[in-house]
Amino acid sequence: MLRLTHPGQPEFRMLFTEPSFLFVFLPLLLALYFASPERFRNLLLTAASIVFFAVGERSFLPWLVASIGLNYFIAVGLGAWRGTSRARPLLVVGIIRDLLLLLAFKYADFFCHNLNRILAWLGQSTLALPHIALPLGISFFTFHKISYKIDVYRGDAEARRNPLDLALYILLFPQLIAGPIVRYHDIADELVRRTVTASDFAIGIRRFIVGFGKKQLIANIAALCADNIFALPPNQLATDLAWLGVACYTIQIYFDFSGYSDMAIGLARMFGFHFPENFNFPYISTSITDFWRRWHMSLSRWFRDYLYIPLGGNRSAPSRTYLNLLLVFFLCGLWHGASWNFVIWGLFHGGFLILERLGRGQWLLLVPKPLRHCYTLLVVMVGWVFFRADNLGHALSYLGAMFGRAQPTSNLHPLAMFLTPERLLALLAAVIGSTPLLPRLGRHLERTQPSLPSALRNSIDVLRVAALCALFVLAVSQVAAGTYNPFIYFRF
Repeated sequence: MLRLTHPGQPEFRMLFTEPSFLFVFLPLLLALYFASPERFRNLLLTAASIVFFAVGERSFLPWLVASIGLNYFIAVGLGAWRGTSRARPLLVVGIIRDLLLLLAFKYADFFCHNLNRILAWLGQSTLALPHIALPLGISFFTFHKISYKIDVYRGDAEARRNPLDLALYILLFPQLIAGPIVRYHDIADELVRRTVTASDFAIGIRRFIVGFGKKQLIANIAALCADNIFALPPNQLATDLAWLGVACYTIQIYFDFSGYSDMAIGLARMFGFHFPENFNFPYISTSITDFWRRWHMSLSRWFRDYLYIPLGGNRSAPSRTYLNLLLVFFLCGLWHGASWNFVIWGLFHGGFLILERLGRGQWLLLVPKPLRHCYTLLVVMVGWVFFRADNLGHALSYLGAMFGRAQPTSNLHPLAMFLTPERLLALLAAVIGSTPLLPRLGRHLERTQPSLPSALRNSIDVLRVAALCALFVLAVSQVAAGTYNPFIYFRF
């Protein structure tokens, strides 16, 4: 179980990487699921998801169940009143309610802190910070609830009469905590009827193990290096060490979050659900526009379909389009965390998206592709500094160290101190894993394998299974050694 430090929150939570999940919860659930009649499987998955959430989050469970119940009745009303004057006000009220709850839980301290700075400047008495505990996964299941109501309102989905279907959609444990953000219409049919083939189950296991390996063998090892470097005072950072720190964090956040997404997609596949992909090798992008087509794709699509397009999207005048982009990325940054760091990170990316749109983006095509790739990585890595730093001042000081503004008095922390053989191996694996090289080799092998002699085909199949087993054992050994970090996106 994961030990947390947030005040007022429980110390332990269920994690995909915990032995209790890997060797108790998941095997028991799979056994019960496939032993149960089909008509009871949704109920079983809902109950299991409640248990998954309730481990460490018992105090929030009644609130979550009540929220699902209210959303059920709102959606039924939206379905019944679709096309009438009553539907839109009901939708607005439902969305405002969801957003107010999110604001109360996630942003109360942020707003009070900034209000207190204004009050102090005016010489007025300040307010006590509320310090409201943050429910696990609130950002993600808030997006799920909002998209469900909007889909029903638009006619893209029908309101479910069976409240269990909605409860399972919101609570389904693979995506409950950190996504991917699954729109209701993506899995509406599978909530009612689904089958699990042997192929689907095998793909699910393979996907889960790959994600597990990403997290334990790459992300966590990179995190140790990144955390050690970011913990140093910026005036003790040489330029090369500062770049190593942000490079390690760049690796950590991708393999941490894509690893979680792989595990979530794999788990869902084992139970017959097909979740959307969330990453498509974002670090091979040749522009920031391309990056956001590849990074956290479920979030990008959500903001595009439910905010950017309703605001006018690309259909408005260029100035209005740029304003829409800035607003979307301001909210995208704020969604990631109640801190000005995240707001700056969002606006930073929004600014480069606008820059790339100037002149219809033709100027960027004049740059050789390798240079476009370097430009994209540079922008992304600079942006990650704002994402990782403790506060805005820390981010600016760290950037100063990266670009030679800091002048350490002595070489207190040589680069070799942080580059252990284990970390170098993890970094090499990360570089390879950040490209589509291995998937392409796998697809090539699948195409050519049928033409090979049967003995060779069988040997290849055995080697694949052995490689997966070895990956799983290595990842479990890292868990046993206690070398873990909490998933980064759990805090959002």
